[in-house]
Amino acid sequence: MERSRMIRLSRDLLGGSLGRRLKSTYGGEAFVDDFTRNHVRLTNLQRAILACGSAAVSLADPYRADMIACLGETTGKFALLHCYEKMKSTNEGLRILNEKPRINTSTVDMKSLEGLPEGTLGKTYHNFLKVNKVTPDSRDDVKFVNEIELAYVMQRYREVHDIFHAVLLMPTTMLGEVTVKWVEALQTRLPMCIGGAVFGAARLRPKQRQLYAKYHLPWAINTGKNSGFLLSTYFEERWEQPLDAFHREMNIQPLAQFADK
Repeated sequence: MERSRMIRLSRDLLGGSLGRRLKSTYGGEAFVDDFTRNHVRLTNLQRAILACGSAAVSLADPYRADMIACLGETTGKFALLHCYEKMKSTNEGLRILNEKPRINTSTVDMKSLEGLPEGTLGKTYHNFLKVNKVTPDSRDDVKFVNEIELAYVMQRYREVHDIFHAVLLMPTTMLGEVTVKWVEALQTRLPMCIGGAVFGAARLRPKQRQLYAKYHLPWAINTGKNSGFLLSTYFEERWEQPLDAFHREMNIQPLAQFADK
């Protein structure tokens, strides 16, 4: 039943009915321009070849972000439809879809985040970027998703991935990545997240595997199933929110508290 509903929604998107209702905001218009400039339409055969090739390379080298991005775009249509429906079902998620904000150093005032009090969502995100030496400018533009609304959902997922790490208090180690991938897999249903969660665990070192099996995996499954849908969060409007308040609102129990039970 759910798959049939997703197929109907897919037809609506292909027909352009949602695209015609696109809200005229700076963010939305900017994304439309980006989509038009970057989009590459694939045949079914080309999509299948790219999906198989990117999957093979991603398994061999999980640090190939370009191949992981390609895999996500070529295999994620029904998962993106699921995410779109989840976002559309809340006022906050719907505004994100309408306004299509972007997260990079041109749109987010990093100095302002740095000046926020410790323990706020924005300061936590800034600290995460600094400690892990990562930048929000490193995310590739979506190329192979045909429907503009679904392309934005994929772009949004990429750009908030580091925020997920930050608010979940997970570093960018292999153990942290696998843990976050489990949360994302359960919430988004993206095949690349499911694959990253399952196959990434095989790359953990023995000590990491013990922590993973005893603490991280049970916590990630509990969080992915029971917390609020993170992709529907308008993080840009929540920078000043205390992180513990965000956790309570989203029903997220930090790993340290979960492990103490």
